[in-house]
Amino acid sequence: MAELVFHTGPMDSGKSTLALQMDHAQSAHDRQGVRYAMHDRSGGARITSRIGLSVEAVEVADALDLYQDVVSRLSRGGRIDYLICDEAQFYRSEQIDQLARVVDDLDIDVYCFGILADFRTELFPGSKRLVELADRVVEPPVAPLCWCGRPATHNARIVDGQMVREGDQVGVGDVGGGTEIHYEVLCRRHHRQGITGETSRATLSEQTLPFDGSES
Repeated sequence: MAELVFHTGPMDSGKSTLALQMDHAQSAHDRQGVRYAMHDRSGGARITSRIGLSVEAVEVADALDLYQDVVSRLSRGGRIDYLICDEAQFYRSEQIDQLARVVDDLDIDVYCFGILADFRTELFPGSKRLVELADRVVEPPVAPLCWCGRPATHNARIVDGQMVREGDQVGVGDVGGGTEIHYEVLCRRHHRQGITGETSRATLSEQTLPFDGSES
């Protein structure tokens, strides 16, 4: 039976790499699929990973009806066994419902990849709907780390070197410096305290250290 599967984790947890691996594994077994992406870090209609892998994909515009797009491809004689949907957190809730219909009505596997919550720790509408509808929610096997060494669970938006908590939910950027807007993955404690790796190095204090600083 076909499934709707949501692979989710914070930034830098290898989701896009896993999406490309999934696509390769499926196609290697003579299964044919369609790749979808939205707001990829490359700025184009592609799925790209931080380790240098990249493939073309169909750009998911807000007006795209994913169910009708799949039906149209099938009606032209195409064969579709699975869909790879990257950056699925940006999809509209209605588009997630369309993907569920692809699974239920067309018996096509749908594999979605995306982060769960934004830099404000609020759920993305697409991710929220996926959690509500998915047959399975899976965490990627690679867990990124906060600067303190704890597992990173939260995404922090950095603007001009400062961590921000307000702004548009969608702000395309990548992990690491070098751009006006970029992101850093943090543990809950340091996201709540607003302490990034850069500020921890600039202000070594008891608060920024991952331990209480007292002598044993």
